[in-house]
Amino acid sequence: MKHALTCFLIAAGMTVITATAAQGNPELGASLASQGDGSGVPCVVCHGADGMGNDAGGFPRLAGLDAGYLAKQMQDYKAGRRISAIMQPNVDNFSDQQISDIAAYFAGLPTAGAQAPANIAGDLLASGEKLVKEGDWNNHIPPCSSCHGPDSQGVGSSFPALAGQHPGYIRQQLTAWKKGERDNDPNQLMTAVAERLSDAQITAVAAYLGSLSPDNQ
Repeated sequence: MKHALTCFLIAAGMTVITATAAQGNPELGASLASQGDGSGVPCVVCHGADGMGNDAGGFPRLAGLDAGYLAKQMQDYKAGRRISAIMQPNVDNFSDQQISDIAAYFAGLPTAGAQAPANIAGDLLASGEKLVKEGDWNNHIPPCSSCHGPDSQGVGSSFPALAGQHPGYIRQQLTAWKKGERDNDPNQLMTAVAERLSDAQITAVAAYLGSLSPDNQ
């Protein structure tokens, strides 16, 4: 039953049909990320020229993420399918091609190794690891790896890499799905999972995923 549900969730997510993104030019993307869309703040101000983001500021790592995934998120912000008072005014003047260029730039950046912060308790990381790798079937929670792949390195444009993402950002987004404040995920898979997670489980998952290495180079 467990494996059947896992396979169902993966199949459901992978059958989502998304628009084919235009081929992005990373060199143009680098310029656009540094200049901005003409009215908002340039991407690199919050996410860094290296694309590694800032946990304290709530800005996620973009470096090394799938270009199709990045492009979809920017398109969703632009169209209002994903809400952010910060992101929307910073991407609303970019064309579809420019969005693809920016996505290609960040996707091509190397990632740096991550280590678990010293102040995170070992039992919290162990709890998060169990949820990520095994889930909590008593509460109908599948493992994160079912969709996000081995070592949480991501699968295609629908399931982003989570390894090495900032814990604060992961916690923020899981909470948003749980509260119904975000719903731009494939077939609402994340909504169905997040609403079953306790706040303590969300914290544990975020801590563990943040402790993993995001190396892709």
